[in-house]
Amino acid sequence: MEEKPFPAWSWSVEQCLKEYNVKLEKGLSSYEVEKRRERYGWNELRKEKGKPLWYLVLEQFDDMLVKILLVAAFISFALAYLQGSESGRAGFEVYVEPAVIVLILVLNAIVGVWQESNAEKALEALKEMQSESAKVRRDGCYVPNLPARELVPGDVVELRVGDKVPADMRIAALKTSTLRVEQSSLTGESMPVIKGTNPVFLDDCELQAKECMVFSGTTVVNGSCVCIVTGIGMSTEIGKIQTQIHEASLEEQDTPLKKKLDEFGGRLTSAIGMVCLTVWAINYRNFIAWDDPNTSLWNFRFSFEKCTYYFKIAVALAVAAIPEGLPAVITTCLALGTRKMAQKNAIVRKLPSVETLGCTTVICSDKTGTLTTNQMSVNEFFTLGDKITTFRLFHVEGTTYNPRDGGITGWISHNMEASLQVLAEICTICNDAGIYCNDYLFRATGMPTEAALKVLVEKMGVPDTKARSRICDAQLAADYHIHHTAVKLGCCDWWIRRSRRIATLELDRVRKSMSVIVREPTGNNRLLVKGAVESILERSSSVQLADGSVALLDELSRQLIMLRVHEMSSKGLRCLGFAFKDDLGEFSDYYADTHPAHKKLLDPANYSEIESNLIFVGVVGLRDPPRDEVHKAIEDCRGAGIRVIVITGDNKSTAEAVCQEIGLFPSMTSIRGKSFTGKEFMALPVSQQIEILSKPGGIVFSRAEPRHKQEIVRLLKEMGEIVAMTGDGVNDAPALKLADIGIAMGITGTEVAKEAADMVLADDNFSTIVSAVAEGRAIYDNMKSFIRYMISSNVGEVMSIFLTAALGIPECLIPVQLLWVNLVTDGPPATALGFNPSDVDIMQKPPRKSNDALINSWVLFRYLVIGSYVGLATVGIFVLWYTQPSFLGIDLSSDGHTLVSLSELRSWGECPTWTDFSPDPFLAGDQVIAFTDPCDYFTVGKVKAMTLSLSVLVAIEMFNSLNALSEDNSLVKMPPWKNPWLLVAMLVSFGLHLLILYIPFLASVFGIVPLSLNEWLLVILVSFPVVLIDEALKYAGRRQWWTNQKHKIA
Repeated sequence: MEEKPFPAWSWSVEQCLKEYNVKLEKGLSSYEVEKRRERYGWNELRKEKGKPLWYLVLEQFDDMLVKILLVAAFISFALAYLQGSESGRAGFEVYVEPAVIVLILVLNAIVGVWQESNAEKALEALKEMQSESAKVRRDGCYVPNLPARELVPGDVVELRVGDKVPADMRIAALKTSTLRVEQSSLTGESMPVIKGTNPVFLDDCELQAKECMVFSGTTVVNGSCVCIVTGIGMSTEIGKIQTQIHEASLEEQDTPLKKKLDEFGGRLTSAIGMVCLTVWAINYRNFIAWDDPNTSLWNFRFSFEKCTYYFKIAVALAVAAIPEGLPAVITTCLALGTRKMAQKNAIVRKLPSVETLGCTTVICSDKTGTLTTNQMSVNEFFTLGDKITTFRLFHVEGTTYNPRDGGITGWISHNMEASLQVLAEICTICNDAGIYCNDYLFRATGMPTEAALKVLVEKMGVPDTKARSRICDAQLAADYHIHHTAVKLGCCDWWIRRSRRIATLELDRVRKSMSVIVREPTGNNRLLVKGAVESILERSSSVQLADGSVALLDELSRQLIMLRVHEMSSKGLRCLGFAFKDDLGEFSDYYADTHPAHKKLLDPANYSEIESNLIFVGVVGLRDPPRDEVHKAIEDCRGAGIRVIVITGDNKSTAEAVCQEIGLFPSMTSIRGKSFTGKEFMALPVSQQIEILSKPGGIVFSRAEPRHKQEIVRLLKEMGEIVAMTGDGVNDAPALKLADIGIAMGITGTEVAKEAADMVLADDNFSTIVSAVAEGRAIYDNMKSFIRYMISSNVGEVMSIFLTAALGIPECLIPVQLLWVNLVTDGPPATALGFNPSDVDIMQKPPRKSNDALINSWVLFRYLVIGSYVGLATVGIFVLWYTQPSFLGIDLSSDGHTLVSLSELRSWGECPTWTDFSPDPFLAGDQVIAFTDPCDYFTVGKVKAMTLSLSVLVAIEMFNSLNALSEDNSLVKMPPWKNPWLLVAMLVSFGLHLLILYIPFLASVFGIVPLSLNEWLLVILVSFPVVLIDEALKYAGRRQWWTNQKHKIA
């Protein structure tokens, strides 16, 4: 049972204990636990009911093109059965056509069901993030490994370093001076967060501000504490995210391409229906006849056989009109696209998302790790000069944890001043981080800021000449170790050996600093301190100058230092202050925990007093730097008409500084009205939110929670934008699921984010998204090419059947031949068109609108003209064979067949009434075609004419694929060898056609015979003009476009 939790973060620990009627030293009783379990249920995420398999299967047939194919398959099967019964032949060849259609539909359904069943794995990945056990106080004693699902609100839980938090909990008491929790996967914060017990007096505040709460699925990285469980199962923040993911999955919409194809399917259905009825109606006289025109309208003779025959022609027309191979070719093209994208570090999980990328209008990007490197690095630092009013400022190059990545501008390591030596010592010893190398990537262990400080020390070097030489030699030797993982930090090791660390004063929220007591080579103790600059300055009384002398810190110097710090902060740098103290009083001879002064170190309240009267050394500015390639990628997006919106969990000033540096906001422009926290934006009225999101240019949202991200994506989609959303944490999963295309980070991304996403970036790089968008646009252009090619081919087939029916001649193509052309012969060229090279200016064009027509009126006109020629050529060669002895000097009667007139051919149904009609046998390949019944000349005898028609259709469609290389450019500008795969595909298709012509078994299945060389010459001559016609139409289209452009300029 779910209950609305009370705001535990704004209540004191005593109030929370009272609310849950529990004591920290006793915990809940077993009886109370059972009562609460009945009320609240188990601490587990709800398992959403998945769709049953039968429903998933049925869903795959809820598509207009599939429905048409289903009807065609059923009618085909019925007619094949009737035909088999009448002729006494019920072999496999009769059922080839319905069997092939059903096979296509089954394969389509299998792929669809497989994709659907994988779609909801994000929810399962969430469950894996939950803790399996917890240390809980029950009935006055601790249960060390209680299964986490048994927790109830009010339970008292102890957390230690490395523990995964098992539920949402209020911190009741700290058992160490500091508690840090890694919650970036939930909130998007780049650093582990310090937690405490003090309440936050706000009933409605961001997750990041709830500093006295720990959340389910996060990890304790430092310290230990005792907590009170406040939320379990679906009431936790991770539970709310599961609800949001589920809701987002229910809101998933069809991709732009699927919408267009469905719309095309609907129109195609109407067109097919109309044409089929027209063809059937045109031929009504052939199966309905009146003996006497003066008799009653109802007194007619009906021929079921003829009616069925013309119904078969109508079905053949439907088969011709449906591009059966289209789903297979689209899938192949998208799959090829995914391979190209994988080579560019973009791994596509869901095929349709490849096409969706092409029309992306807005990219909503996370900051940390996507726009930035997610590796802290020192950008600049300063110490004081020879006087207290002067500074020595140093700029540091490099953006990774690799100590060899860049150096310090103008640095001379052998001439390190005294203040710089002290700075290097503090950076090294007041530090618990390390660096390791994995697959040639340098990573940090411990706090990222501390790892960056160690890298700085390596770049600074050491003042000892002999030691420096040894360190250089050791680094050169380490470079030759291919499989090294631990990175040797020679300079840091030198400082650590020189000054031994003997005590640590841990960081806490009050004094905002940490320090260590070290034994110097002189034998004296020294306190080394690092922390927030304001806090360090406040407790400093002196400053160290460049030569090592110490001067009094006056108010003017303090202000000058803070002015310099503000300058650094305005550039997005996180500033740390460094100081030391030699006069340690009772700690001057401290050596171990047996020292009398050690008891003072056990109470963190004494730390501020120990860290007083410090000598200030300098300030280091760190940041998570932007990736080098992001600035250009942002420019590319601007040129391509794609808006970039940054949504991050980080603080506002850091987010603004990074966005200005990467060029999201053009230089010298105000960011007023373009930067909001998630809470600020959600407080605005919806009309104002839409107005802000509609403005051109970039926007940045900081301190964003999961619900904020989801709401921003939803608003953008409602405005008609095609949204790509990037993310890496659990908190990003609902928005990733809701976006048109969700993009997860491959390196830093959680499994939840990856499962919810459509695409995963293998290198976590924003510029990879831009490359993927360019690839998506190219793929869409290529898909348009092959869709138009297939549709124009089908228009030609429809025209040929329509002309056959209109003229009343025998059918020149049977359904099984049309199916072969649509599936096998058209398939390779259509797929090869997916390899067309992309336009050079593809990222200088604005994104296409999601409602842009797949086929505009001019293209439709072009393909109607081409289709009409295909129909005329296919039917024309059939008529020529029956009626003409030769054509264009090519002898057609050499096989010995009997010629008939066009009128006889058109009235072939009246053949039984002809008195002196006796056709001669003729040669077809190696066999002689003879007739027992003269009228068989128009059924059995049409085998040669039908072969010529099929061969012309195949040849025309091969030439037509050359037309599809470019929508508007001539073959002179876009020659066929620009896409060699198309030439290979044409050869494959011709090869397959020759296969069915010259293998006797296949020839009998398809009802065709081999052709002579003369006949092949005729086929080529009749087919080639399709190229010339389309070239003329392209030229007319280009002229019209230039005319329109001139009028616009005028």
